[in-house]
Amino acid sequence: MVHRKRRKFSRMRGLSTHGWGAKKKHRGSGNRGGVGMAGTGKKAHGKKPMIWDNPLYFGKHGFKKKGEVTIDTCINLDQLELMLPKLVSGGKARMEGKTFIVDLPSLGYTKLLGSGKVQHSLNITVPRASEKARAKVQEQGGAVKAE
Repeated sequence: MVHRKRRKFSRMRGLSTHGWGAKKKHRGSGNRGGVGMAGTGKKAHGKKPMIWDNPLYFGKHGFKKKGEVTIDTCINLDQLELMLPKLVSGGKARMEGKTFIVDLPSLGYTKLLGSGKVQHSLNITVPRASEKARAKVQEQGGAVKAE
């Protein structure tokens, strides 16, 4: 294979501008109006079509979530009292003596609230419960087990 020698002139030794014309023409980012997206301008003509195509170009948009938000699925004591017969017949709750045993997480609930009256003795397993709910259940001889 023939070795093709590069001409010495292509190295541009001794030429202070290296093919860029005047010395001013090939300086830093100021030569091209700034780095990156500089010089687009809100009112002038710089890079207009690009700005037209992107309506979100100017301004700030949206927000970042700060941490995960957990939402409890709550049930009140009066609602639970109404559901007891159906839960027992459906096998989702059981009865030992005169006490109903209910596992609320298996029903999709994560918190027990204390609205309403309690007429039965209840043993309830639930991740979270309000103080009012605990007190009302304990008055009837039941218990609330928080996981």
